Parts: sequence; C-alpha cells; structure tokens
Amino acid sequence: MSTREHQHHDQPVVCEGEAMRSVVLKWLFCVPRFLYKLYFGLIFFGSLTVLYIPFKLLLRDDTGYPRAFKLMRGWGVFLNIFLLVPQRVISKAPLPEPPYIICANHGSYLDIVHMYNTVPDFFLFMGKYELLKWPLIGMFFKRMNIAVNRGSRTEAAKALIKAARTIDKGICVSMFPEGTIPHTAPRMKLFKDGAFKLAIEKQVPIVPITFLDHWKLFGEPGEFLSRGHPGSACTVVHPFVPTKGLTEADLDNLRHQVFDTIEAPLKKYAPRKNGPPVVI
Repeated sequence: MSTREHQHHDQPVVCEGEAMRSVVLKWLFCVPRFLYKLYFGLIFFGSLTVLYIPFKLLLRDDTGYPRAFKLMRGWGVFLNIFLLVPQRVISKAPLPEPPYIICANHGSYLDIVHMYNTVPDFFLFMGKYELLKWPLIGMFFKRMNIAVNRGSRTEAAKALIKAARTIDKGICVSMFPEGTIPHTAPRMKLFKDGAFKLAIEKQVPIVPITFLDHWKLFGEPGEFLSRGHPGSACTVVHPFVPTKGLTEADLDNLRHQVFDTIEAPLKKYAPRKNGPPVVI
C-alpha cells in the first residue's frame, strides 16, 4: 500500500483539536490559561536551573549519560506533581529487551516530560535542531541526545547515523515520527520514514506509544489562546512491533502499522456525528 493509498490521508479519523474547542470558553478562560502557562514555565525552568550543575557534570562524557537519564526520570516525577499533570498509564504491554525504537505521537512538549516516566530503559531522544538554542534545554542535545536538522538532508542523515550507532551500543532511541507538533493535534501528521528505516536496518523492534491528553493540557507556550490547564495525562504503551526479517520493501507497511496502532486510542476524540468533546 503506497502512502497516497493509505485511508487516513483522504479521510482522517481523528478530529483537529481546534475544531473541538468552544469559542466562548476559549476566550473566557484565556487569562487562567495564561497564568497556568506562566506557572508551568516558572516550575519547569526554575527546577531545571537548580539541577543545571548536576546535569552539566553528568553530561561531561557518555559514561555519565545513564545517571543523567535517572536524574531526568526523577525530575519528571517532580514535574508531574508540581505541574499538576499526573501521568496515568492506562495500558502497558511488556517492553522488549533493549535496544528498541520508541515511536509516539507528538501533541505537546509534555510528551518529552512524560516519556521519561513511561519507558524505564535508558534511551536517547531524537529532537528538532532548534532545541540546541533553547536556554538550559540545549545542553541535553549538545551532549546526550540527538539533534536533527530537518532543513538539511546531509545533517538529517548524520543524525540517523548517530542513532544507528546508539542502537549498536545497545541503547534505545526515542523518536516522534511526525517530526514536529502538528497544529491539528490530536490528529497526527504523516509519519516520516527515518524511524522505520532505522528499525529495519538494525532489525530492532518498535514500541508504539500513544499520549492521549497532552495536546489539550499544554499547547504552544507563546500563543495566548493556546491550551493550558492541569489535568490527568493518560498514556497507552502498545505491544512492540517486531522487525526481524523485514526488508526495505516492508517499510511502507511497517510505517502504516505503527501509525494505525498509535492512532487507534485517539479515535475516541473523532466522532463528529455524535459531537466532538468540548475542550478549552
């Protein structure tokens, strides 16, 4: 089945998030949302400032990366509590033995925070190149994690080579195959090939993960009317998808299979004929 023939591309089965919003509620709650996002930023960057020196010391060389990962998981627990966005894993299939590739939908920056509390095995993130320029956050992508410059095919290829070497060391890699946070979230963008090419090349399984609520809990921080409020964040960890014996000819089918798996729990937000849920 080719990309153009995949059924979701012509008839999406998940609503766009903006279509589920009430215009009245969007404006009525704009001030509380702004105050929450301000609180979010203070807690996030304030706590990261406190942890900056410990992280900086652990990130001096790759021998400290596993301990930096454990510290990140501990920080994630702190953020879950103080950002008022407790995570609830409503379904968790057994994970394969490392290394494997983690693929999740990308609806919010909360995806990154909660990924560390979802997957206990040491992994490196692949993230957008722009994160290198973020204050404090940039140190993780200058050292431990893998920055991807999608504006350059050469640089993007180098990032995949680095990810391949990571897997060769027995370390997992976490990727958002959409490549960015789509403005249509929870409706996903088409998946890019990178994660699936890598999984087939290295013959490692893929662990699909669905973040159900992040898109409506925390939107783009710089947009005044974007979403932002406390709430429970539900996660589904799906059974892993093996790639043993697959070749490049199976790439499209593998990508579609993972897309469908991640999308399936999101369909509860889709039924327009019954009226989509109202979110603020």
